[in-house]
Amino acid sequence: MHRDHWSRLGEMPFTIEIADDEQPHAIDRARLKKAVRGILQEAGLESAEISIAIVSDQRMHELNRQYLQHDYPTDVLSFVLEYDKAEMRLDGEIVASSDYAAREAERYGWTAGDELLLYVIHGCLHLVGHDDGTPAGQQAMREAEARHLATFGLTPKR
Repeated sequence: MHRDHWSRLGEMPFTIEIADDEQPHAIDRARLKKAVRGILQEAGLESAEISIAIVSDQRMHELNRQYLQHDYPTDVLSFVLEYDKAEMRLDGEIVASSDYAAREAERYGWTAGDELLLYVIHGCLHLVGHDDGTPAGQQAMREAEARHLATFGLTPKR
């Protein structure tokens, strides 16, 4: 587990932890943390504690079954643990499958790391309130994903 606390003068106090369960896929932790910080700052949060778990398809399948009653693996899950609107504070979890990212990356012609970055961005956008359950919400989500991917020189291929 890697911990990153940002509380220096002029920076938002965000704590971002990444656990990767010894994944066979390379994980660019700095890039994932930068993406999450950007989303949290854009949302106007004063402080946040976000944990990111990079897991296998098998573990994602178990979690998907446990929390959503879906009997298959998925790309990303996110959970708001606590949101204090008055203090603009968020605690949340993002769980992303590196196996799923490796498979999907081939379909879209970019790296598994880029696909994983998309999943973490998508999960974090859910944490700050985006909902892609309607066509309008889905469009807003895609626009936000594209905006945050662009900070890394990436354009979504979907």
